[in-house]
Amino acid sequence: MPRVETSIPPNTPIPIGPYSHVSKVGEWISIGGLAGVDPASGELAGSDVRSQARQILANFAVMLESAGSDLGHVVEMTIFLLDIADFAALNEVYVEAMGDHRPARTAIGVAALPKPGAVVTMALRAVTRD
Repeated sequence: MPRVETSIPPNTPIPIGPYSHVSKVGEWISIGGLAGVDPASGELAGSDVRSQARQILANFAVMLESAGSDLGHVVEMTIFLLDIADFAALNEVYVEAMGDHRPARTAIGVAALPKPGAVVTMALRAVTRD
């Protein structure tokens, strides 16, 4: 039976609840909902969707690397926006980070997010490079 490995990689934000950021089973990797927190300061990277999304994607890159993957191996991403009007700005940052890679994606407008001040959170599923 496959074993579930969980981790909170170094140089990533501390979770705000009783969970690990990364779960891995075989070649499959899941990263749970993540706000745009700068791991060095423990604070949100800014107040707008662009700065928070950039930080989330940078944190994802570190987390994926720790699990033997990268943004080019993302299979699916789920995005939760406090204001769906931020969709276009989010897409700009998303394309900067993802390049030509276009995994399946869902974006949802929500009434609230768990991290005070967060305007976006993201979660993803990926596979390892091997």
